[in-house]
Amino acid sequence: MAKATRAAFGETLLELIAEGQDIVAVEADLAGSTTTGKVAEHHPERFFNAGIAEANMVGAAAGLALAGQVAFTGSFAVFGTGRVYDQIRNTVCYNKLDVKIAPTHSGVTVGADGGSHQMLEDIALMRVLPNMRVLVPADYTAAKAAVRYAAMTPGPFYVRLGRAEVPHVYGPEGITGVQDVDVTKAHVVRPGKDVTIAACGIEVAQALEAAKLLAAEGIDAEIIDVMCVKPLDVETLLGSVSKTGRLVTAEEHSVLGGMGSAISEVLSEVLPTPTRRIGVVDQFGTSGTPDELIEHFNLDAKSIVDAAKELLA
Repeated sequence: MAKATRAAFGETLLELIAEGQDIVAVEADLAGSTTTGKVAEHHPERFFNAGIAEANMVGAAAGLALAGQVAFTGSFAVFGTGRVYDQIRNTVCYNKLDVKIAPTHSGVTVGADGGSHQMLEDIALMRVLPNMRVLVPADYTAAKAAVRYAAMTPGPFYVRLGRAEVPHVYGPEGITGVQDVDVTKAHVVRPGKDVTIAACGIEVAQALEAAKLLAAEGIDAEIIDVMCVKPLDVETLLGSVSKTGRLVTAEEHSVLGGMGSAISEVLSEVLPTPTRRIGVVDQFGTSGTPDELIEHFNLDAKSIVDAAKELLA
């Protein structure tokens, strides 16, 4: 059964608190949507609602971190990164505070809320910040691992979570057979020899579907889940593209400044590789269902297939 990555957020925070971790959740009046409400329900002394004042949310989280606690912020990605960029940059990252920015509702799969709420620039914003690490989990299992790793590792983190239900990639119900998730690595979830498809977030499932379609045409695609966008697992990526000689990147984000850009920057210096980037091309989102929008913005498996075949041609 498909499950949203945001569903892992509140559940994992409760697990960490039960294990004795000094976790607090700071929210901007969206606890029901982000699932930080689970902390409010079970541990009200560890939950702080700043109201519709996202800058105050990050400031309060920073203060709690200075007091020795591990502070997670909520809100939607468009507000939790864009509206509070100054606070994240100058208060959290500049001082290397133990604040974990973990908003939900990222990308076009926010759906009918439309372009004003579909954050497509957050990976770009977060990955350029010194001291910030960026995790983009593909499914519920990976999201749990990401939240846990962020909580247990000192310093600023950005964990990108989504609203829509997505297929299980990992764990007992996963479509890859991979059980354990090391969030610091890029996972080769399907070996191949003809073309490398590097994806993150919900696009990992689309890439795996694309690999099936390509296999039906005799093309053997290697699929890599680039869950850790910063720092990149350069060794795994170089090992793959040095074998296949071709790269497609796929992300539910702008093609400008995201995961595809990060990989291209590295390859341009050490191993120039013919590349096609799948993502939203320099535009805002629009209203629709998640499936409609994935197709509309050419983020679907067919678009990945077309890009791979273009490279092979």
